[in-house]
Amino acid sequence: MPDVASFSYPFATLQQLAEDVLKHAREKGATACEVDVSEGFGQSVGVRCDEVETIEFNRDKGIGITIYAGQRKGYASTSDFSPQALRETVEAALDIARFTAVDDCAGLADAALMAGTCPDLDLYHPWALTVEDAIATARRCEQAAFDASPLVSNSEGASVSTQQAHFVSANSLGFMGGYPTSRHYISCSVIAGEQEAMQRDDWYTTRRCADELDDAASVGRIAAERAVARLGGRKVRTGDCPVLFEAPLAAGLLGSLVHAASGGALYRKSSFLLEQLGKRVMPDFVNISERPHIRRGLGSAAFDSDGVATRDREVVAGGILQGYFLSAYTARKLGMQTTGNAGGSHNLIIEPGTLDRAGLLAHMGRGLLVTELLGQGINYVTGDYSRGAAGFWIEDGRIAYPVEEITIAGNLRAMLAGIVAVGNDVHVRGSKQSGSILVERMTVAGE
Repeated sequence: MPDVASFSYPFATLQQLAEDVLKHAREKGATACEVDVSEGFGQSVGVRCDEVETIEFNRDKGIGITIYAGQRKGYASTSDFSPQALRETVEAALDIARFTAVDDCAGLADAALMAGTCPDLDLYHPWALTVEDAIATARRCEQAAFDASPLVSNSEGASVSTQQAHFVSANSLGFMGGYPTSRHYISCSVIAGEQEAMQRDDWYTTRRCADELDDAASVGRIAAERAVARLGGRKVRTGDCPVLFEAPLAAGLLGSLVHAASGGALYRKSSFLLEQLGKRVMPDFVNISERPHIRRGLGSAAFDSDGVATRDREVVAGGILQGYFLSAYTARKLGMQTTGNAGGSHNLIIEPGTLDRAGLLAHMGRGLLVTELLGQGINYVTGDYSRGAAGFWIEDGRIAYPVEEITIAGNLRAMLAGIVAVGNDVHVRGSKQSGSILVERMTVAGE
C-alpha cells in the first residue's frame, strides 16, 4: 500500500450504489428503505523507546441496508459492492423484516424533517503523511517526553495516525446526503520512576486538520510532566470534600448527561432524568448548547443517522433542561419529535466560566483534583456514581501531594445540581467540550 492513499470509490459511485439499493428495495416490495454506504482508510505508526513497534494500514468499506415492510424492520449489511451482493443484501433485510414483530414506532423520520442542501462543514483535510514522516513525528514526541525529566524511565510508546472516510446516506423519501471527513491523532504515554515507585500518564491531541494538532514535542512533554507529577502518590482519609474534575474528564460528565437524557434510556424508564424536561437539573449559571455546524468540529454533522437535518439548540439554559437527545424512533416512543440526534450528540458545549484551573483550585481551597478515572460504576437508573480515581489533594488552593488508589462516589443528580464552577481551560478532543468542573461535595474513599 502506498504511503499516501486515496479513496477507491469516487463519491458519485457511492451515490449510485445507494440509488441501486433503493431501486431494488422498491422493486422487491419494501414499504421504505434507508441505506448507508461508506469507505474509509488510514494509517497508524507506533514507536516505543525509539524503536518502531507498529506500522498499520486499514481500509474498509460497507453498505448497511434497513428495510421496512409496513411496521416491521429488517437490517443487513455487506462489504461486497457488486450488484449481486447488493441485491442479496436487500433481500436478506426484507426477509428479516417479514419475520420480525410489528412495531408501531418503526419507520423513517418525517419527510419534512430531512436535510436538504448540506452546509459545507470543512471536515475533510487529508494529511499527506508518509510512513517515514509519521515515524519521525512519533520519535520526536517520545524523545520530548524523555528530555522533559530524568525521572521518565520508560515509555509505553508514542503514536501518530491519520484517518479519512466518506459516506452517503439515503432513503426512499428522496433524501440523499454525504461528505468526506478526516481525523488525525498524536499521542504519547510514558512511565516515571523506578521499581515500586512507578507512575504512568499520557496525553494526546486530535483534530480534523493536521495543521491544528498540538506540536508533537509538546504532547510528549505534557505526558512526561503528568507522569512525574504523580510520583509519591498516597491515599487520603475517607470523607466528603469538593471534587474538581479536570477538563478532559469533565467532558465525561457531559457524556453522562447525554446518556441519561437520551431517548433510549427515557422510554425504557432507565434514567434518573425521567420527567425532568423543563425542570432545573443544574445551577442557574450553567448553559449547555449543541452546535452541529461548527466548521472542522469533531462532532459536526449536517444531518443525523436518520437523515434529519441538525440544528443549533440549547440543551440546558439557566440550569433548566430544555431538550432530550432523540432519534425518530425514540421520539415516537415518547410521543415527541426527533431532535436530530440519531447516532448521538453533536458538539455539545458547556459555557465556560471565568476561572482557569489555578483559579478553580484557589476557589475550592481544600479538596480533590481528579485527573484519572477508572471503571464504569455508573447506575443511570438511580444516578449512583462510584469510580476509581487518581489525582491530587489540594490544600490552601494549591496541590499538596498526588493521590492514588481511591474511589469517588456520589449521585449524578446531586453532582450536576452541585456544580460550583466551570473553568475556561477547555481541551477540544471530541464531540463534548468542557472546562474543568468543580462539584461541591462527593465522598472520597481512601484510608
